[in-house]
Amino acid sequence: MRAFSQSVNTLSPQEKKEGWTLLFDGTSTTGWTTADGKPAPAGWVIEKGTLTARKGAKGGDIVSIKQYADFDLKLEYNIEPGGNSGLKYFYTNYATGGNLGMEYQILDDQRAEDNQKENHLTGSFYDVLPPNPSLKKVNEPGQWNSIRIVAKGHQVEHWLNGVKILDFTRGSPAFTEAVATSKFSKTVPAFGTVQKGHILLQEHGHEVSFRNIKIKAL
Repeated sequence: MRAFSQSVNTLSPQEKKEGWTLLFDGTSTTGWTTADGKPAPAGWVIEKGTLTARKGAKGGDIVSIKQYADFDLKLEYNIEPGGNSGLKYFYTNYATGGNLGMEYQILDDQRAEDNQKENHLTGSFYDVLPPNPSLKKVNEPGQWNSIRIVAKGHQVEHWLNGVKILDFTRGSPAFTEAVATSKFSKTVPAFGTVQKGHILLQEHGHEVSFRNIKIKAL
């Protein structure tokens, strides 16, 4: 007998019981807008249950309408060869620095231009902290990878394909030192210390697809 395979962009009865909700229903951009509150641009298309930023279509970033504090977030992504994208969380307006979020970097580590720094590679807290390279296993561009971000209080975890590859404590000495040497060193309040924010899917000029975007408040 074949095992039951859960359809994409759905929640199992167990997930519903645990409090998971879908951020992408598989058929529309309901729940997502531009950073200034406008409908998701035409550069984002939905085909066969995937949400895709088309290459060169200038779709821009899209953000969740809702904001989240403590959360468990899961999704899958598929990026083109040489591609660059990202998933931002705690995305909000800083008094100094503008609209910013902590970024889980998505990159073709081998072919992308921005691959010279460890904290710019897939799974990093972009420009701040690198993932553990000995634990990281990334599927090739054109294949799906799964992301998980767990944020509870000051603790944050980055997961890739079922393995935790980075964890850190917001506001800790190590965190503060890493932020101080990043491009986010001048923000007010201190970068990464806000209590809540939106989820952002980044369009960076390359084609990238997302599916199975689900979140649970903790």
